Amino acid sequence: MKKLYGFVARVLAVEQINRAGGVQGRKIELVVRDDAQNRETATKAASELVAAKVEAVIGPFTSGMAEVVVPVLAGNDTLAISPTVTSMDFVGKNDNLVRINRGSRDNARDYARVMFRRGERKVAVACDERNRSFTLSWLNEFRAAFAKQGGEVVAEVAYESRPDTDFGAVVGAMLKKGPDSLLFVAGAIDVARLAQQARRQAPTLPIGASEWAASEQLIELGGKVVEGLLIVQNYDRDDDSPRFNEFREAYFKRFQKNPGYSAVAAYDAAMVLFEALSRRADGESVKAAVLRNGPYQGLQQRIVFDANGDTQRKVFFTEIRDGAYRKLDETLSR
Repeated sequence: MKKLYGFVARVLAVEQINRAGGVQGRKIELVVRDDAQNRETATKAASELVAAKVEAVIGPFTSGMAEVVVPVLAGNDTLAISPTVTSMDFVGKNDNLVRINRGSRDNARDYARVMFRRGERKVAVACDERNRSFTLSWLNEFRAAFAKQGGEVVAEVAYESRPDTDFGAVVGAMLKKGPDSLLFVAGAIDVARLAQQARRQAPTLPIGASEWAASEQLIELGGKVVEGLLIVQNYDRDDDSPRFNEFREAYFKRFQKNPGYSAVAAYDAAMVLFEALSRRADGESVKAAVLRNGPYQGLQQRIVFDANGDTQRKVFFTEIRDGAYRKLDETLSR
């Protein structure tokens, strides 16, 4: 029995592959550990996965946790295949991490281009340092790209997300430099809170958020205060193809909710891994098998890895309108 780490969409992928006979005639066993977005917990979880002799880890989901987990797994040559990590700290490195997502440089550059085209010239940015490997990498890339467009990041407000974080003070600090828009590089819960304060203190300013927050939870928590917010999606929510419809229906039947971006990426990561394991040669490392057997057909896109395990992914800029993510005009987002 092959052992893997994972949860949610990965559960669906494992169940489907096991019903089809498993991998090379062996059933997949899912070993679950939660990093709790805490460095000590993540270290312990990664060590337990190594001790359990898992074949590979589908995760981690944030760059901050990847900083901790990947080195621990490397000590046992265990591959991590991350659905969502984008930090430039992990791009272009021949290590034990393979990424389904593109790098933060690509996303930040696209944000700079789209925001400038929308008439935004002076942007204030708030960054959650809890996931600083991602947020600082993203901000550095955005700042440089926005300057090339002719814009300026006029304020950079770093904070650490806690239950008692004063989000009113964070937004107040962003507004001191007179920006014409606000950008939040944070998770969905924080973005909903920041948007609430932005609507109170500067109700007419455009707001946006990095792709980290692009989940169903953002709309559920934010409600009316996130209306008009600009955010990128790494999958097409309007896809009506048979492949994606089949996945969406299976996911809803299993979990009683529609899949979000992390579910789509996690399912893609799992299916890439299973295909690579099914075609793995004797004595071949998991990473070598992943790289050798591509490209892979994901739910919506072909997944093509370079020699380091990096890939590209098409994204879709959206604006929240009427409680849903609505794609922008292609001429603006290209």
